[in-house]
Amino acid sequence: MATTSSSTGKPNAMSLHIGLNAVSPAAYGGWSGELAACEFDAKDMAAIAKSQGMKSTVLLTKKATRAQSLAAMRKAAKQLRKGDLFFLTYSGHGGQVPDVTGEETDKQDETWCLYDGQLIDDELYFELSHFAAGVRILVLSDSCHSGTVTRAVPPPPDRTRVTGRSKMMPPAVAIRTYREHQAFYNKLQHDVAKAAGKGAVDPDSALAQLAVSPRLTAIAKDCKAAVILISGCQDNQTSMDGDHNGAFTEQVLTAWNHGNFRGNYAKFHAAVKAGLPADQTPNLFTLGAAARFLRQQPFSV
Repeated sequence: MATTSSSTGKPNAMSLHIGLNAVSPAAYGGWSGELAACEFDAKDMAAIAKSQGMKSTVLLTKKATRAQSLAAMRKAAKQLRKGDLFFLTYSGHGGQVPDVTGEETDKQDETWCLYDGQLIDDELYFELSHFAAGVRILVLSDSCHSGTVTRAVPPPPDRTRVTGRSKMMPPAVAIRTYREHQAFYNKLQHDVAKAAGKGAVDPDSALAQLAVSPRLTAIAKDCKAAVILISGCQDNQTSMDGDHNGAFTEQVLTAWNHGNFRGNYAKFHAAVKAGLPADQTPNLFTLGAAARFLRQQPFSV
């Protein structure tokens, strides 16, 4: 990653931090999805970014719309070049909509619940694929990607949690939201699939399937950036909210230790994982040529 786009010879770095303590009931069938710590999460991740010299954008609750979130991603994709860094974080509810393009084995597409509508994982992957070759992209998602009508929700944890607020959109709300906005979400999926020239793929599951799926191998090759994604939990688990930070973000901050952490991304993921209970196990995935990126110090520009 030695080549940079900066006139100073140093890499450029941009970050986007999205945190929602609620969503618009008009977009979610009357559900407002109140949470407590997601705005804190976004602000704390932005503080890390700024401490590393990144130009940061923070979108909180009502500002965290589909249009503003996508615009910020696209702005970064246009400006960043080989060797540069884009740091993206999301804290809020995770939801699902029925998969109408046929690429998800569980027939559900995972989503981020933005204020005025959901961002489908197909869209996220498609946006990441627009970054230039050699750009490093780090995504931290403190949300639940298991709020599904086809998978069983895991049993309650044995140990006592600080709060009982899950970041999973309730299945009944997911069904109602999709029913009321079905044409919109169906069109999003078809538009992305058409633009990509193939069915898009959930970035959180891409790496795990590459060894057995030639189709997904071909799709992953379309991602020219080096991407590291660390999600708050496994696909069949829930991420928990807290009073001051989400459980996942709290452990990210603890492992980072005000910049005193020493090690690579794999060791950082292991440190975050060690601080969480067995019923919330963060996942680490990569896309593109990310081997060198994985060996770097977390958040380093």
